[in-house]
Amino acid sequence: MRLRGVGRRYGLGGPWILRDVDLDVPAGALLRVEGANGSGKSTLLRLLAGVDAPGAGSITGRPRTAYVPERFPPALPFTALEYLTGLGRVHGLGRAAARSAAREWLDRFGIGEHTRTRLSELSKGTSQKVAVAQGLLSNPELLVLDEAWTGLDPASRTVLDDAVTARVAAGATVVFVDHDTRRLAGAPDAVFRVAQGRVSPVAGTGRTEPRVRVEAEGPSGAELPAGLPEGTVREPAAAPGAVRLTVAAASSDALLRALLTARPPWHIRAVTTVAPEGERSR
Repeated sequence: MRLRGVGRRYGLGGPWILRDVDLDVPAGALLRVEGANGSGKSTLLRLLAGVDAPGAGSITGRPRTAYVPERFPPALPFTALEYLTGLGRVHGLGRAAARSAAREWLDRFGIGEHTRTRLSELSKGTSQKVAVAQGLLSNPELLVLDEAWTGLDPASRTVLDDAVTARVAAGATVVFVDHDTRRLAGAPDAVFRVAQGRVSPVAGTGRTEPRVRVEAEGPSGAELPAGLPEGTVREPAAAPGAVRLTVAAASSDALLRALLTARPPWHIRAVTTVAPEGERSR
């Protein structure tokens, strides 16, 4: 997904909230957005999610997206289960699958007893759990979280932390804003700051551990073998029939073992180290 020259303002002739934003949003990445109150963080997230349209520039390549807004509208005339099932249908799930996913996430957030409770009757904390659940139930390719942890109890924050990690490990992208600077500390691939209408990368932030990239080619039509390390990111490679797999350096032996011991084994075309930001790869 790419933003090129993107700007956004509200009302004809109104001030530009964002201006000349150039941003690449890669697959399989965890991106944090920072900035002062009123700087335009939420505007950027709405643009990424497709909720707002840019007033200038272009956004291309947006994948299947789910968005958890900063403020959830609790007065909608649905029960929690009806609302989540409906959102699941909007995201392309069949009715049975949407209903099953809705129940699963309500249970995971510890509010399974509220399936038949109307949204207007839920507490603020429970409403926030429903808001987060609607963003997770369809396994989106891009998940945009605007202060999604605010109002959650510690156990539910852990559930959301784990869900974010799982989505990125599955190759999805997660972009988030959170007022707690310790949220997912050390995990983001990059951090961006919004200030004075501009979006810029924050130097010296993001992942610090080296990663290993393996380009491999399997037998014609073969699926990737089972047992790949958790957090393996898959991308297409330039060579026909090849795939590029990236993992933390500590998991590289496990990745190579899974590929080489598959039946039939995969051919390893190249292995490279992806150094932390600011260092040279080899």
